[in-house]
This record gives sequence, structure tokens and C-alpha cells, in this order.
Amino acid sequence: MSNSPLHIGPYALPNRLFLAPMAGVTDRPFRQLCRRLGAGMAVSEMITANKALWASKKSLLRANHEGEPEPRSVQIAGADPVMMAEAARHNVDQGAHIIDINMGCPAKKVCNVMAGSALLQHETLVADILESVVKAVDVPVTLKIRTGWDRDNRNGVTIARIAEEAGIQLLSVHGRTRADAYKGDAEYDTIAEIKSRISIPLIANGDIDSPQKAQLVLEKTGADGLMIGRAAQGNPWIFKQILHYLNHGQLLATPAVNEICKVLLEHLENLYDFYGDYTGVRMARKHIAWYSKGLRDGNAFRQHMNQLEHPQQQLRYTRDFFEKIQEQQGSQAA
Repeated sequence: MSNSPLHIGPYALPNRLFLAPMAGVTDRPFRQLCRRLGAGMAVSEMITANKALWASKKSLLRANHEGEPEPRSVQIAGADPVMMAEAARHNVDQGAHIIDINMGCPAKKVCNVMAGSALLQHETLVADILESVVKAVDVPVTLKIRTGWDRDNRNGVTIARIAEEAGIQLLSVHGRTRADAYKGDAEYDTIAEIKSRISIPLIANGDIDSPQKAQLVLEKTGADGLMIGRAAQGNPWIFKQILHYLNHGQLLATPAVNEICKVLLEHLENLYDFYGDYTGVRMARKHIAWYSKGLRDGNAFRQHMNQLEHPQQQLRYTRDFFEKIQEQQGSQAA
């Protein structure tokens, strides 16, 4: 992966690692945290092109980028070229510096309305949507896709060439088809083929869960950058670890227990501030589960945590849990 800056339109990114947009996960608190811990770019959660939902609390929170570093990329999803163009204009008016189009999400509720990766089987419609959005805004437009509709129809190369012709400025490719969802292993041969057939930057995505895997995917695909999704859940340090390994060939130590606790507590406080106490507590539960995965007595900790209803209870119980782990490690070391 080159050390030279990656540009999206006028924006030079600090590095070539992207946090993947994940519904219900990559909200503003998580994006800010991952940027601080090494992600060069973080794309927002998906916002629907359905105008009727723009004023909903969920959409307004998803579009909230206060305090985030530039450039701010907002992902939109839909299947109607006119509505997608309108959604792009609306989000640029709200402060988006980059519009990202979702043609990669395999979720049934997205695909059932012909959005996300369901679009990959309709190449003419893909072209209409991309051209419509690119013409509608003066900011760079990027695209996220999968390798194809199913394993017999890996048409990622065709879609990528349509995208480049339409004026898309960067392409992210997840190494699975729509039919694969998240099952099995990601494959990188199709990503490598796509990369060889286009001249716009390509970001490889799918199963990048360690610095060594990051290196392997870069070598296999020739990609211009990497996008990390599920492996960042409960592990926002992965960006710093990958960067260090790619730049120096050395593995950073995993974060110490007190570092995990410090980052988690800060993350929780930001969730409460962002969502309010009631929703913040509920959003926090999944993050707490991810951070504590693999830790001693983590299962009992998570079960108890899911019964707690107030921020101060979550914070206190989290502190107590991690202090206990530190004490156990201290006594073992002695």
C-alpha cells in the first residue's frame, strides 16, 4: 500500500485505511473513535433515498457529523435515479463532502426494495443511478459494491467499468457476492481482476481482521487501500495496528486492559451524549459485548450488563470488571 496520499476529489486522506459503513454501528461516536485510532476515512451509516424518512430521528442522527474531521462521507441507498440524485443534493446541503452510494449491502430489507447489492443484477439501472447522482452534485461520488449478484454472476468488473464511465471517483469492493451475505470466506481474485480493469482507486473489503491479513489482501488484489468493517467492532485499535505493520513490518502489542477500559469508558460516555441516556444505554450493550469478547468471565459480565438500565450503572460495572481483570493479571505476574 503506497505511502503517498490517496485523493478523493480535492481531499487528501491521511492514510489508505477506511472504516466500512455498518448500519447500527458506524455512528458518529464510533467514526470519531476509529479516526482517532488510525482510520484515514470513515463513511457514515446508510441514509435512505426515501425523502419521507429524512426527518426521522434515526436519519437525523445518521446524518450528524458535528466535530468530525473533513472529509465527511455520507452513504445513500435507493433504487430510483431521481430520488437518489435528490438524496445526494440534500446531504451535500447538510454538509457532506463526499457522497457514497450503497450497492453492497446484502440485508434483505434493503435488497427487497431493490437497493443495496440487489441492484447488481440490473446493470442499466446501475448506470442510470450513478450518472444521475454524479450529475446532481459538485462533490466527489464514490461507490461500494460486491463482486456480483451470485457466484455464477460475478459481474463486478462490468459494474466497475460502468462506475468509472459514470464519473465515480473511488470504488470499494467487498469480496463476496450478494447471495453469499457474510457466509464463507471473502475471495480476492475478483477484486484483483476489477483493479486491473479500472484506473480509479479501488479499496478492498472483506475479512481483513489482522495486520498480516491486511498485507496479504494488498498483495493479492493490488488495491489502493483497505476497508475494515466487523473486525473493528470492539477493536478500534486495528487501524493503528495495521498501519504500523504495513509501514514498519512489526506487530504492535495488543492494548493493555487499562487501555481497553479507558477507550471503552470514553466510547460509552460519547454514546450517552449522542443518543441520550435511554437509547445510549441500549446502543452501548453491543459495543460492551464486542470489547469484552474473549476476556475472562466476559460472558457473565455481558449477561449482567444487559440487565442494567442507567449510564452510571454501566460505567461503574465496566470499571469494576476491568479493575478485577487487572488485579488478576497482577497477582498472576507476581
